[in-house]
Amino acid sequence: MVKALMIQGTGSNVGKSLIVAGLARAFANQGLRVRPFKPQNMSNNAAVTEDGGEIGRAQALQARAARATTTVHMNPVLLKPESETGSQVIVQGQRVGHDGGRSYWTRAKGLMPKVLESFAILAQDADLILIEGAGSPAETNLRDHDIANMGFAEAANVPVILVGDIHRGGVIAQVVGTKSVLSTADSDRIKGFIINRFRGDVSLFDEGFRDIERRTDWTGMGVIPWFSTAHLLPAEDILDLKSSSGGPCKIVVPKLPRISNFDDLDPLAAEPNVSLDIVPPGHALPGDADLVILPGSKSTISDLAFFRAQGWDIDLTAHIRRGGHVMGLCGGYQMLGKQIADPDGIEGPAQSVEGLAHLDVVTTLAAKKQLALQTAHAIPFDSSVTGYEIHLGKTDGPDCASAWLRMNGDNVGAANSTGRVRGAYLHGIFGSDTFRTAYLNALGHQSDLSYDSTVEETLDALAEHLSQHLDLEQILGMAAELSVAAG
Repeated sequence: MVKALMIQGTGSNVGKSLIVAGLARAFANQGLRVRPFKPQNMSNNAAVTEDGGEIGRAQALQARAARATTTVHMNPVLLKPESETGSQVIVQGQRVGHDGGRSYWTRAKGLMPKVLESFAILAQDADLILIEGAGSPAETNLRDHDIANMGFAEAANVPVILVGDIHRGGVIAQVVGTKSVLSTADSDRIKGFIINRFRGDVSLFDEGFRDIERRTDWTGMGVIPWFSTAHLLPAEDILDLKSSSGGPCKIVVPKLPRISNFDDLDPLAAEPNVSLDIVPPGHALPGDADLVILPGSKSTISDLAFFRAQGWDIDLTAHIRRGGHVMGLCGGYQMLGKQIADPDGIEGPAQSVEGLAHLDVVTTLAAKKQLALQTAHAIPFDSSVTGYEIHLGKTDGPDCASAWLRMNGDNVGAANSTGRVRGAYLHGIFGSDTFRTAYLNALGHQSDLSYDSTVEETLDALAEHLSQHLDLEQILGMAAELSVAAG
């Protein structure tokens, strides 16, 4: 009989994703078949699954922690923001349309059958499903249409553990305040709470911990101290995208409003010899960069306009004139070309815009999304790479004759005549140790990092960290036994 337990939070970015990942690894180490599940996610940092769809990056990491194959059913609804008020809607891995915030409310309740279907499919091959909520159940204005938190917990009849983040301050108010605004039925579904990200002597919070128990009648499950190596794991939330100080190799990334698939940067941030500089709006691109990376974008044309509005186009031209290197990935690759055409209005009004013209290529956007896990060979670096494609559009032009990746029998990507400016649609290439080492060597720097090993070791350390500060047997005992079948 499969068991299930839901981890919800007092707010976004309180550590739900990593707690689920750590628990998944801990219970997988006990021999359980663990599967992660997030009914609804909002993120532009997506992963391509083995069954050919896309899910949130956090669920892919959680699947890795559980030693499970990724599937679209781990995150049946994914919202990918394309503007301040609208998102691309992905259902069971495939794009179904675009909704504004209010129109999505109308759609959301109708998606519950698909969410429950995916949940049931996962349950067919699991001993334990660890469910991650989204945002907070205290958003009572969303409750009637909710499929992400208590709406799902009620529909699937699963118990909940609530996570509060003491690092933000006011954690007693976070947890007790959540209790105060919930209905009695929703409050009764919460069986316990966890306090996350404590720095210092945990015993100093003993009285606060007991106070929360008294005020909520929920069971305190424990206090998790700060996990200092969390930055070595792929981040999902753009709030986690930060500069990292390392060694002499300086890699600069402009922080675009609709930046997507920024897990491309994680292996570089983990490199001891690399300093990763995420440049915020209003700041110039530093003139001493070895490499500028133009990252993926959910809205390439609007992010290109934003790039120019910051004056970053001038900074990039100066960087190239100084002999600097540039890598454009996906949307960043499209920006580097001479033109981006959107004849069908995929990103807004039908239009064509001038690109940065550092690559002699032209991109035409199209409605059909390319989704695939890929293996390729980086020709100039004589190294294999693995990654994934997740993009709209096709790019062609003279500089594609200098394609630098060999994939599925074809040469893909583009490079300028000097070879210092490159672009490709393949995400995840810097996660391949041989390629990353060769690429950094070409920049005059060394790499001794085994990235996959680092991620695995960090997941094991996270599992051990949680096992030291939480009673895993108690948590497993709170999980509800389910009897579900795919509809």
